[in-house]
Amino acid sequence: MRAFVTGGTGFLGRHLIAALLAQGDEVVSLVRTLDRARSLPPQVRTLAGDITRPNSLRAGMRGVDVVYHLAALHRIGLPPKDYERLARINVDGTRAVLTLAGELGVPRIIYTSTLAAYGQAGGLVNEAASPPTPPRESAYAQSKYRAHFEVARPLQAQGLPLTIVVPGLLYGPGDLGPLGRLLRRYALGRLPVALGGEGAFNFTHAADAAAGHRLAAVRGTPGETYGLPGPAHTLRAFLAEGQRATGRPAPRLWLPGGLARLLAGALQAVRPQAAEQLRTFAGPSLLGGATKALSELGWQARSAAAGLPETVAWYEEEERQAEAARKLPPAVEPP
Repeated sequence: MRAFVTGGTGFLGRHLIAALLAQGDEVVSLVRTLDRARSLPPQVRTLAGDITRPNSLRAGMRGVDVVYHLAALHRIGLPPKDYERLARINVDGTRAVLTLAGELGVPRIIYTSTLAAYGQAGGLVNEAASPPTPPRESAYAQSKYRAHFEVARPLQAQGLPLTIVVPGLLYGPGDLGPLGRLLRRYALGRLPVALGGEGAFNFTHAADAAAGHRLAAVRGTPGETYGLPGPAHTLRAFLAEGQRATGRPAPRLWLPGGLARLLAGALQAVRPQAAEQLRTFAGPSLLGGATKALSELGWQARSAAAGLPETVAWYEEEERQAEAARKLPPAVEPP
């Protein structure tokens, strides 16, 4: 298969490209800068472009078998002045990519959504559900709600050969996002105290999410939505699994999630970014099911005990390399 990938230099994108190459697929990846292009495997062809400028994507997208649209601005705690940029990338950019793929007659289109788009209402997310209102936890979740339910779903209804995949909370080697920063502190033994831990999430290893994307392209039905949620744990139980699997001690003290929600309310007027982060990670449970992905795609998700050791090892190796770099003598300019 010949694939066009947006967001290929991101955390999930790198795992997806590795999965596609392992299956012998040809990959064209959209990149914003030459520096990002250099970080991809040499067999990947790159195209400089911007999802908000669809004409910049035409050359790479024309003639492919499948488009994977992963690109998004994923930030929790953005200042309000950046909300317009968030919507431009996550909502308008999604509309531009999916519409262009339809215009060019791409036979399979995969859009990456998120369980956060459904909102932290508690209970188990039904893939066919349409929440009546956007989630309130974060501007990111609101933008993904709009992209999913105001852009992707209507295009499916109009006949676009579009399949939506909905991963859970992603983790794994290479994650530098909010969960990744927490797991890095855990891996290096720098997380004696944590906040919250009562709300449950589906933890999806990024390599499993990547495999689910390709399965959706090969076996999935256009017009359908497939959850790729991973095993459900509270954060506290997730790190306890990590302790059993790696020997790294979980936090000794867990502060109650109610305290985080009180702090979020107090900070909303003066530090909305911090309040958003607290709401997101100390909120109620956000869970989805994988019945359809299991039965129709044959998708499987690894356990936390299987996924955390290599994740912890990756952060340890990153720290060793950073420490070695700090010990190098400073470069001397030639006379």
